[in-house]
Order: sequence, then C-alpha cells, then structure tokens
Amino acid sequence: MSAVDISQEAYVVSDAQAVLAHHAKSFRLAAVFLPVDRANDAAVIYRFCRLVDDAVDEAASQEEAHQNIEQISKELHRISTPRMEIASFLAVSKRLSIPLETADALMEGVISDLGSVRVKTDKELAVYSYRVAGVVGRMMCGVLGVKSEQAIPYAIDLGIAMQITNICRDVLEDAHRDRIYVPIKRLLQKEITEEAILKNQVLPAQISPVIIDLLNLAELCYKRARSGMHYIPFRTRVAILIASRVYRAIGLKLRSKHNANPMHGRTIVSKTEKMWHVFRGLLDALHPITLGWISSKKSPSPFYQHWTELQTNDNMQS
Repeated sequence: MSAVDISQEAYVVSDAQAVLAHHAKSFRLAAVFLPVDRANDAAVIYRFCRLVDDAVDEAASQEEAHQNIEQISKELHRISTPRMEIASFLAVSKRLSIPLETADALMEGVISDLGSVRVKTDKELAVYSYRVAGVVGRMMCGVLGVKSEQAIPYAIDLGIAMQITNICRDVLEDAHRDRIYVPIKRLLQKEITEEAILKNQVLPAQISPVIIDLLNLAELCYKRARSGMHYIPFRTRVAILIASRVYRAIGLKLRSKHNANPMHGRTIVSKTEKMWHVFRGLLDALHPITLGWISSKKSPSPFYQHWTELQTNDNMQS
C-alpha cells in the first residue's frame, strides 16, 4: 500500500469516527469498548449508512434523492468509480464477508422515507425496520467477528428492536415531517386518525396503549437478541451489550417517565443514566445466558416471518 493510500484510508477512518461521534452518541459510547480495528470498521460501516441517509434527507427534491441513491448504487456495484467513503465500505465489506445485499436493502428502506409516509400494518413495519435497521445488524456481525450463521436472526432482532424504539420516541418529530411509522391499523383500533397524529391532537389515554404494545414488541426483540449474544466473541460482545442497554433505556424511560406518551416530544436519556446502563451492560457480559452457559426460553421473533419472506422475494428478483 502506497503512502497516498495509507493517507486516504486514515482520512476516511477519521472522518467516519467524527460522523459516528456526532450523529450516534449511544453507539459511539459502546464503540469505546471495541478493539481499535473493530471500532474503525464499525465507523466505516456507519459512515456509509449515514451517507445513504443524507442522500435522501438532505436532497432538495425527491427527484434529487432518487438520483443520489442511484449514484450510490452505481458506485457500490462498481458501475461508476466509488468515492472514498464507498470504496472504504466496499473494502471492509469484502474483508469481513458482509453481503452487499444489505446495502441494497438499506437504500430501499431509505427511499421509502420520501414524501408522506404511512405504515399501514405490522408487516409493513417489519419490512421497513428490517431494511433500515435489521440489515445493519447483519453488517455488524462481520464487524464483530461473528462466525456462525445462526447469529444473524438475533442480530436482525436487535436492529429491529432499536428501530421500533426510535419510532416510539419520534412520533411527534416524524409527524412534523408528514411521516407516521406507527401502524395505522393499530392507531385506528384506538380511534386515532392520521390527522390527529399530524396535528398533535391525540389524548395520552389513546396513544399510550399503542406505544406500550410496540415497546413490548421491541422488548421481545431485545430479549431474543440477548439470548444470541453468545455467538459474538467476548471482546466485541461487551460493546453490543452496552449499545443494547443504552438504546433500550430510551423505551424504558418513555414508558416510566412519560407514561408511554410520545406526543410530549423526544425522550432523552441523560449522560448519568447512560453511564448506569453502560455498567449494566458490563454486568450482562458476565451473565450465564450471554456467556452461552445456559439457554434462555425464547419466544418466537414477532417479525421473523416477514423479513425472511422479504429476503426470499429479494433473492428471487436478483
């Protein structure tokens, strides 16, 4: 490798670490517990995911957003010369055997955020959550040094759990963008209309049961993910246990402090609270279940059928 190549690689990693630190403070906190090389790989993966997000979120129009994603796809599949961020992602993906289909799925998920968004059913929620977060869990399997294919469903469960946590936290913020990710079918069962969500005219007694049900689904996914942590090498496992704890804390606080009413605004976990959950994550690393010494009773994954069907359809089309 030439001096120029080394310089470019150092720049990309440094930039990726800066983006991670700015946009994903919870993950950055967990990444402190990764070996340096693994932390660098995680940052490069995150930088690519952020590039895809920004290609849509920062576009001046829907047409520009589609063009941005199309260009990223061309670079990803080497139809066009990839820019440094994508070239670095491709290098890491090849070295760690991360399938490029995960990046394709991510781009499909991000494109679905364009314009007005209405998630109608739990199946649509599962498809969206898999594409924008579950596939990131799959990517991270390579970064963390996971060898067993049996770990993948648990990694996807964790990504989906985190995404549902996001959705529950950001109902009001998303409504300001004309986006409703809480399944419309669930809202209508509590006589909540789309207009009521968009205008913040929902009674806490109406919305709270809906959010509690979604948080319970997320909790089930968190628990399933925890039962699969033993597939991750111990040195990198600690970081994911911490990330899971810190992210899960958002939903727990939304439920305990705000009675699962997301219309008050974004629920924030303080630095002190995060440190407590970091400590609990460290303790989790010594638990017999995460060490793989005993097996926990596993409930079926609530979204497994939906995303496996999606994978099957995607494979048939490719």
